[in-house]
Amino acid sequence: MPGGETVFGLIGNLGPWELVIILVVVLMIFGPGKLPQVGQSLGKALKSFKKAQEEDEDSVDNQRDKS
Repeated sequence: MPGGETVFGLIGNLGPWELVIILVVVLMIFGPGKLPQVGQSLGKALKSFKKAQEEDEDSVDNQRDKS
């Protein structure tokens, strides 16, 4: 991303009212019954993203050490 920002850095710019609004919109879209399933899927996706990012960083470090 431009300026060296990360996805998680953008989340830090949200205030409490923005988070409440997002939560209300998510509840309206998915309903309270689906919310745990959506949260679980989101958690798995973030975990997978972090793992891939760490593997990529390790790969770059290994290539840098070889040269």
